[in-house]
Formats: sequence, C-alpha cells, structure tokens
Amino acid sequence: MKQFFLASLALLAATAHANIDSRSDAVAQYAVNTYQDAQIHTLANMVSFPTVNKNGINTPDNPDFIGFKALLKMKAAALGFDYQDLGYTVLIGMGKQTEKVTIVTHGDVQPANASKWKKSPFEIDSTSEPGKLIARGTEDDKGAIATALYAMKAIKDQGIDLNNRIELMIYLAEESDWGPLEEFMRTYPQPKYAVTIDASYPVVVAEKGWSLVEPTFNATSAQTSAYVSELKGGAFKSQIPEDASVILHNADTVLVSKLKHAASALNAVEFNFSEQESGILISVKGMSAHSSEPESGVNAIAYLAELFKGIKLESNSDAQTIHFINQLIGLDIHGKDFGDIAYEHNFMGPMTVAPTLIERDGNALTLAVNLRRPVGKDEAVLRAQINSALANWQSVNKAKLSNIDIVIGKPMLLDSAPHAQALLDIFKHFTGDKDAGFVSIGGGTNAKLFDNAVSFGPSMPGKRYTGHSEHEFITVEQLKLNLKMYTAMMIELGNM
Repeated sequence: MKQFFLASLALLAATAHANIDSRSDAVAQYAVNTYQDAQIHTLANMVSFPTVNKNGINTPDNPDFIGFKALLKMKAAALGFDYQDLGYTVLIGMGKQTEKVTIVTHGDVQPANASKWKKSPFEIDSTSEPGKLIARGTEDDKGAIATALYAMKAIKDQGIDLNNRIELMIYLAEESDWGPLEEFMRTYPQPKYAVTIDASYPVVVAEKGWSLVEPTFNATSAQTSAYVSELKGGAFKSQIPEDASVILHNADTVLVSKLKHAASALNAVEFNFSEQESGILISVKGMSAHSSEPESGVNAIAYLAELFKGIKLESNSDAQTIHFINQLIGLDIHGKDFGDIAYEHNFMGPMTVAPTLIERDGNALTLAVNLRRPVGKDEAVLRAQINSALANWQSVNKAKLSNIDIVIGKPMLLDSAPHAQALLDIFKHFTGDKDAGFVSIGGGTNAKLFDNAVSFGPSMPGKRYTGHSEHEFITVEQLKLNLKMYTAMMIELGNM
C-alpha cells in the first residue's frame, strides 16, 4: 500500500526503541514451533465455508454462516476459551478480567468468480504456487482469525498472567453491512485497547473514508447509426474490475479499424474483438484489486471507456455511461477530472476514485464509482462539489441522470493512541525494520467504531494486498510471522 508519513508520527517512531518483554519473545517462538501447522489446518477449515452475505438472507439465518459459527464454537471449546454467539457478532475470550483488549476481525468474505481460480476459491490451494495458501478469505480475514486463536492458545499454554482479558471479536457482515455492528457497539463497553487485524503493518493510525457515487443512466436511441449495448463490468463495488465488455452495432470497417488501432495502444490490458450475430463483442481483461488500492489493479471498466474516447455513438444508457467515465474519470485514479473534488492530505495522501461496477435493470444502467477520501475536506463541501460536477456533466452532454446516490464516508486519523507505539516496537523487533513508522491506508476497517483502535497487519508493507482480488492468498511465512507478532501483541497489551 502506498504510505504517507506524518512528520510528528515518523519522528516518534524513529526515536523509539523496540522494547519487547523477553516473555513475549519466548512465547511467540513457542507459538510458531507448536501451532504453525494447526493454524494452517484451521484456516483451511474456515475458508471451506463460503461466508458471502446474500440479499434476502439475514446473516444469522444463512447456513454457511451457521456452519462457520459452529466451527468457531468447536475451536473455542477445544482451545479452552469462552464463546458468545450474538447473531452478527461472535466473541471468543480468554480471561475474566474487568478490563479487556479487543482484537477486531471479520468472518464474512467477498464473492469470488470460480472460473478465475485454479481450484475452488473456497478450498485451500497450497500446490499451484508453493509457499502460498490461495483461497478467498486467506488474507481478508480468516487467516488473521486463525492466527489470533493460536496466539491466545500459546499464551494460555505458557500460563502467562495478564492484567487484561483478551477478546477476539468476529463480525460477520463487514463487507456488506455495518449497521448491525454499529447497533451492537451501542451497548458493547469500549475496551481498554482495540486492535483490528484487517489491514496492514506496521501500524495503521489513519484510514480513508469509503465513499460512493452512483449515477443511473436511462436513455434510448434510434439505433440507426453506430451504437453500443450490453455494457458490463465489475463484480462488486469494493473491487477494481478485472472484466468489462460491450457490444458495438452498426459499425463500419473504418470505425472498427480505428478502435482496434486504439486498443493496440492501450497495452496495459488485453482487448478482444469477437464477431457476433448482432454486432461486435468487445471485451477487456484487466487485473482485479482491492478498490482501496486502485494503483494495484488495472481497471477494465476505465480502459473499455477509454477505447471509445472521441468516438461518436448514439446516446443511449450504455453510451452515456461510457462518456461519463471518459469525461469525469478517465484513467486517472485521483478524481482530477471530476470537477473540483480532488484533494490530498500530507499524511493520508490523495483521494482515490475508481469506477468499479456496472449494474443493469432493463434499460437503466447504474455505475458505482468508489471513492476513498482522507481528512482535509468537509463532507458538505465534497458533496456539493460532486453534485456540481454531475450537474455540469448533464448540462454539457444534454443528458438527464434518472437517479443519483451519494455516500460520503468518514475518514479516521488518530494523532495518538496509547498502544500504537507498543505495536510498532513489536513490528520492529520481529522484522528487523528499524525505520518502520505509522501509516495510513485507503481501506476502511471496523476500527472506526472504537474510541482508539489502530490496525496491525496482516499484510506487509510494500506487498500487493490480495484481499478482494481473484487471486487472494497469504504465504506460509507470513502466517508464521503474524503468529509471532500477534502472540507478542496480546502479551504486551494484556499487561499495559
């Protein structure tokens, strides 16, 4: 993930010494020696449940989640921990102390396109790429759950006394609906310390706000000259789309030749032109990524639109969608063409903007544009700028958007958290990276719902985050390192 260092935080990190209790080091090594294979086995069991939330089925009633929770309950009992099933949230705890450290995770996952995986996305693939454990949920977030369980077990085995209870919180609708967790947090006592293990290292102290602009296009055309139909793209709103396609009709040889020539110049993606009975199917293959890191993927929707830049098409819903993307977004990921919405924070970096999904309802097309916004601009100002850009686009193009939905998410920036330095010391100790500092991410975790939560792993800095992609994995070595650091984290915070 691209990282931006706030001067004061970087100075604090650079001048601190990695002071780790010798017990933490010893128990961390014990955890790896004893439970490395067990955490991989448990992870394999967890990913076998396709815990994807579905419309029309409440999470607690979904058989896949019921089975997943049964597994968690069995593991908690086997490892000697208390277990609470609270519907959308599961709590697995160690200790009866009044004050607690809450480790925040989630057990739901994003959908997966099985055709893009060498094996089932809900079966651990450890052979296709030796050293990697490939499956949906391995990095986001089931690997972290398995690691946390065995970190707790190692501490319990060694009889380490802690001042604070360790409570693993597993929420089951993080990818789709924060409402039940927000309601739950109204009565859940704020912990002494909270850590989400759903992001990256070294220590995340800032998260951009997940935001969305969804215009709906609903127009028809005469279909007498060149026009497009069946515009498709994307899998879900928080994924950089890997696939997009459209059918071109009434195109003469000059236009087709022009488009093929343009496609050859857009070599970051793979274009395919296929003759169909009704026209020419044009498809594009990019590379999926988490939409919090648009720079890590190659956006198929954006490139398909780019192909038609400057091409005159009849103004139906499909063409309007393409022109909208070209004129307000293009291949830029920072919203520089989207009116005045672009801005940047000196630590959190720039806002990012990405078209992620096209959904059709009859003739109407809805385009999801996912924004990740830092602090530094008031929500009302940003909303007004978005509305102004949309109004101007409609005026210039003599088009009418039939509906516009706008969601402005709240970014988080903690200038200080009482346990952030302890976590940074742990990272420095176990990685040897003495220059590590506090970081910001584009993603948004449930840390925002706690008073002082920071994020600690499981993704390493400088490595491409694979969660939400169609090639999600975690390495065996990363699991081993995570187990060491999470064991030390629970001991250090458990006695702070």
